[in-house]
Amino acid sequence: IECLLAEKQGSAYELALQLDAMNQDRKQIEADMRKQAFAYLEELVLEEDGIPPALCVYDPRWHQGVVGILASRIKDKFNRPVIAFAEACRDESRGEIGVELKGSARSIKGFHIRDALDAVACHYPGLITRFGGHAMAAGLSLDKSRLTEFTKAFEEEAARLLSEEQLTATVFSDGEIETDWLSMEIAEKLERAGPWGQEFPEPLFDGRFELIQFRAVGEKHLKMLLSPIGSPGFTVDAIAFNVETALWPIDDTHEIEIVYRMEVNEFRGNRSLQLVVERILRLH
Repeated sequence: IECLLAEKQGSAYELALQLDAMNQDRKQIEADMRKQAFAYLEELVLEEDGIPPALCVYDPRWHQGVVGILASRIKDKFNRPVIAFAEACRDESRGEIGVELKGSARSIKGFHIRDALDAVACHYPGLITRFGGHAMAAGLSLDKSRLTEFTKAFEEEAARLLSEEQLTATVFSDGEIETDWLSMEIAEKLERAGPWGQEFPEPLFDGRFELIQFRAVGEKHLKMLLSPIGSPGFTVDAIAFNVETALWPIDDTHEIEIVYRMEVNEFRGNRSLQLVVERILRLH
């Protein structure tokens, strides 16, 4: 707020530098936490020949302010409801003892995570200290000594409610579209048709494109210039966020098959069509 309200450019610039440094620190913390969590879950897959219908992850080194981002990343990778926990300070002056964990939960379609926590709380009174949220995200607190008990109860509730089909990562596409439809006019119409949401999802399309150019943006984002197969001379910008490096194109990649949505990209006063890649299906 001080940065936005600063009356002098120099003061605003100094505050902006501080904010940027804090954001870079947060990104590094989140990246380290994600690496630790993924390593643990990959090991779990090898040991148990699969992963549970819901995931609870915790490490004493994790930062409470970043577990929400971590839970979201794990949910996207494994298509499971996820709760990531970090330790929180307790107020000993109020008689609070032991170590409290605060969890940030993220869910998948068809699994109302607040209701699931409510069911666990009803079946196991006192297990959860407090909780709240909505269908897709929630927060909760519990005693560290009861984490194993809670994990088992939460997995059982997820197993009761989730089908094998729901646990299989499936992307539903509205199909391929003609090159003529890849336009600002259509993107603007889709933008005006919103807001989109869980029960009213934004249209997704799929298609094969010639990969003209690609480059890294930031650490894990992939900026591309694409041309629809069969439409030489027509190009469109595309971007994929948080792409696993194993899925990045290599020098001899000529074609890419993707699921995407169209958006109007605004940058420095210019508006242009951009495809936001939701899934890279194949590289050719």
